[in-house]
Formats: sequence, structure tokens, C-alpha cells
Amino acid sequence: MLSRRRRAYFAMMGACIALFVLAWAVVRIWSVPAAVGMCLVAMVIPPLAAVVANRRGPDDRWWDDPSGDPKSDEWWDELDGRRRPRDRP
Repeated sequence: MLSRRRRAYFAMMGACIALFVLAWAVVRIWSVPAAVGMCLVAMVIPPLAAVVANRRGPDDRWWDDPSGDPKSDEWWDELDGRRRPRDRP
């Protein structure tokens, strides 16, 4: 799942860079408005690429990942009913 999102992200960002380079290296010779239009399209791609790269699928169980803080993880496990609460002294 992650590799598919990563490939999509790099493909979108590659298209963005290609649009910028082609717009100002090639297209501007014939049509400056077309080059500006290509840059405007390229400007929209990076936020969309970030959304695609960070999208979670139905099989991604990110909410079950431990946070790294043992006390917090223990507290959440207790709330989720995975562990019994420890006896407090």
C-alpha cells in the first residue's frame, strides 16, 4: 500500500517539475500565456500529491500503532480493553 502511494507521489511531483521546465524552456517561445497556464496547473499538483501520499486505505490500521510512550500506550490499551488496569499502591 505504501509503495503504491509513494509511486503516485513521485509521479505527480515528476509531472510538476516537467511542467515547470517545459513551460519556461520550450513553450514560452511560442506562447507565454500557455506557459503561465502550465505553471498554474503545476502549482496545484504538490498539495494534491501530499494528499495522495498521506491518504490511508481501509487496510491501514494506523490507530493501533504504539506511540512510543509506554505510559500513554498502557493507558490507551486499558481504555480499549486490551489490558486490565494495574493495581495502584
